Amino acid sequence: MAKIMAVNAGSSSLKFKLYEMPEEKVLCSGNAERIGHEDAIFGIKWNGQSEKTILPILDHAKAVELVVNAMIEKGIVSSMDEIKGVGHRVVQGGKYFSKSELFNKDTEDKIESLIPLAPLHNKAHLVGFRAFKKILPNVINVAVFDTAFHQTMEPEDYVFPIPYEYTTKYDCRRYGAHGTSHKYLSEVGLNYLKGVKHPKIISCHIGSGASITAIKDGKCVATSMGLTPLGGIMMGTRTGDLDPSVMNYLCKCTGKSVEEMYQIFNKQSGFLGVSGVSNDSRDVLAAVDEGNEQAILSNKLFIRRIADFIGQYYVRLGGADLIIFSAGIGENSPRTRKEVVDEIKDALGVEIDEEKNKDLRGQEALISTENSKIKVVVIPTDEEVMIARDTYSYYIK
Repeated sequence: MAKIMAVNAGSSSLKFKLYEMPEEKVLCSGNAERIGHEDAIFGIKWNGQSEKTILPILDHAKAVELVVNAMIEKGIVSSMDEIKGVGHRVVQGGKYFSKSELFNKDTEDKIESLIPLAPLHNKAHLVGFRAFKKILPNVINVAVFDTAFHQTMEPEDYVFPIPYEYTTKYDCRRYGAHGTSHKYLSEVGLNYLKGVKHPKIISCHIGSGASITAIKDGKCVATSMGLTPLGGIMMGTRTGDLDPSVMNYLCKCTGKSVEEMYQIFNKQSGFLGVSGVSNDSRDVLAAVDEGNEQAILSNKLFIRRIADFIGQYYVRLGGADLIIFSAGIGENSPRTRKEVVDEIKDALGVEIDEEKNKDLRGQEALISTENSKIKVVVIPTDEEVMIARDTYSYYIK
């Protein structure tokens, strides 16, 4: 047995879970928010209890110190020597990593070199790693990459049709994201495909950030996000795929720079941009029910883009045995699941049991009928347990 931490460091946040491995028992979880502010928030849950405190957390090192001290004070661990490994989510692993890797100088340098592809994420992940390394110098640290699962794509699925020199010289290609989630979902999804020799799965990680992945025989064949998480389907604030000339045209129309427009595509588009209401699908659906025409349009765009990718990946896989809905919207919005299925049901012969679907939130369940040509299931994702598993595997080596 060993205690393993799963960590997700953001630019101003630090999420964590402590597991007893290999049992995968969660001993505690929590989050430090608004790091860098005097009124930051530190929350922790343990043994059926929870506590939240507002206090200054000026950097990630202070956040890690709070995590460590809280676990000792609450009796979650008797000393930090009980923690045997820390696994860190890393968004961008580029072409270098097809699996999780121990943090060493080479790993650290490569993650740093990839900051331009994920400037908000990779930089923060390194800050989190370095903070833990300073406080727990003798503990193994493992980098678990969002992009690793997608490294099995073939060149024709990840190369962009740009001058090939740019592909090779600048590593400009499709990398995808949410790979840790898609891998977890595909593994759990196999429980619904007993006896299927070559399982074909379309995994829909639909949250504020969203991606869809085609999986065959447990390997990624294609995924919707591109060079960065901006590509693919429309999201809470991101455009998803666009005609590339939109950038040039709007910069000329508005006088904004490429960087300014890029930030608009990332942070002011998607649900927020089209609806004018919110980046949160719940707020948008409430506005839909009130008859807000922009909200109605934004929801239709969202549903249509998801359906388009499911159809594309059905063809890419040569059929499908299972469609998985997961993440914040996929797990908790029966309405969105129904509307997506309504878009694809005639073409793909998909049918869901509306009684099973209508009240299902945050729980795993098969929602398709026996007549459906493709099984449809809701599976809550668990990226943290995948991080803990990979870290534990390095600990026991």
